[in-house]
Amino acid sequence: MVFSSLLFLFTYLPVVLLIYYLSPLKWRNGVLLIFNLIFYGWGEPTYIILMVFTITADYAAGLLVARFKDQGRDRAARTAVAAALVLNLAILFFFKYWDLIAGTLRDFGLDVLPTLGLSLPIGISFYTFQTMTYPVDLYRGDAGVQKNLVNFGTFVTLFPQLIAGPILKYKELADQVDQRTYRVEQFADGVHIFVIGLGKKVLLANNLGQLWDAYKALPTEELTVLGAWLGVVAFSLQLYFDFSGYSDMAIGLGRMLGFEFLKNFDYPYISRSITEFWRRWHISLGSWFREYVYIPMGGNRVSRGRLCFNLLVVWGLTGIWHGASWNFLLWGLYFGVLLMLEKLWLKKWIDRWPRVIQHIYTLFLVLVSWAIFAVEDFGQLGGYLSAMFGLNGAGLADGAFGYYLGSYGPSLLAACVASTPLMAGLWRRLPGRAQRILLPAAALAGLLLCTAYLVDATYNPFLYFRF
Repeated sequence: MVFSSLLFLFTYLPVVLLIYYLSPLKWRNGVLLIFNLIFYGWGEPTYIILMVFTITADYAAGLLVARFKDQGRDRAARTAVAAALVLNLAILFFFKYWDLIAGTLRDFGLDVLPTLGLSLPIGISFYTFQTMTYPVDLYRGDAGVQKNLVNFGTFVTLFPQLIAGPILKYKELADQVDQRTYRVEQFADGVHIFVIGLGKKVLLANNLGQLWDAYKALPTEELTVLGAWLGVVAFSLQLYFDFSGYSDMAIGLGRMLGFEFLKNFDYPYISRSITEFWRRWHISLGSWFREYVYIPMGGNRVSRGRLCFNLLVVWGLTGIWHGASWNFLLWGLYFGVLLMLEKLWLKKWIDRWPRVIQHIYTLFLVLVSWAIFAVEDFGQLGGYLSAMFGLNGAGLADGAFGYYLGSYGPSLLAACVASTPLMAGLWRRLPGRAQRILLPAAALAGLLLCTAYLVDATYNPFLYFRF
């Protein structure tokens, strides 16, 4: 079940909201926990067992950390934290990376591990990182222990962001899990934000995804320069509107249920450096790695050599977090090197360039990165990059490029405009009364348009579900 499905929109969500708001306040977390597990188990009911195990283990670890700290047994508390982290990472490694390591070893002639062929639990990278914040936040004193198992289970399984983020830190949501406010204005804002996210996903990401699929399916020797760049532009916009759309829907659903989640995207394609891009893209993931990996390793307050090491480790981990394929590691290290160069030397020069050159520099490097991200096979990746730089002999353009540009031109233009703050800025200039009148009408029109599209559509992937 996905947010952009008719089943979710017109059956699951209305039922959840109705029962949730009819329930007494003290029962709402329990009601929500049940619906969270139903949502997660819709496609893979077997993995509910894994989810319940994770909840129980991390809940017990939190109790131990709190007890040891109260007793002044710091070493025992650190051991409990470490045990919880090792357990979570072991589960993540087993389901996500076991077959990658086994297959890689076999490629080198070392047939020492069997490939298991296990299906990946949906959203395991997101909820594993989320649960790992709990014992760490307790140990640091950033949050209090959660003694109510149902409340903790609600935090772990919160269905709006369970399977594709944003990644929530326990300390950010601890108070809201125990007690939250319910306001009509908050619910209405949630509906509006949800519809915006749904529109991003259904009307923009799905449409541009078909253009990317067409170019990815072509033999790389037939890719022209402009065709290869058009394909990767389509993918970059598909990925952005797919993931930011999901994040908006999650934030909107959270508000409908009384929760406030932090934003996960801030118009990343208007960035003027790679450093700025990663302050705007997938904010919750960058914040997680900065707070729980980079700073504990020493952050910026180290020697230049150690700084380079820290950046490469963090960005290597960031890359491989995205998927069990070595191209993701390469993609992460690519950004690690770029950020290292900017931090140590290049950024002071970039700041002197004209703004348009800064934008071109950033978008060029980001688009190259999306080719690395999107093409998992290294042979095909080499061919695609060669085509982007005219090294495969297929020429500058062909008839297919003209056809696709004409067919998808309006969608590309709409997506490019929507990826900037332009429309939001124009909306803010409207008088308050006009906004109050137009907003409900726009939300209803958007919902009807998305519904009409979903009724007729067969192409509706969620790219980040595999993570």
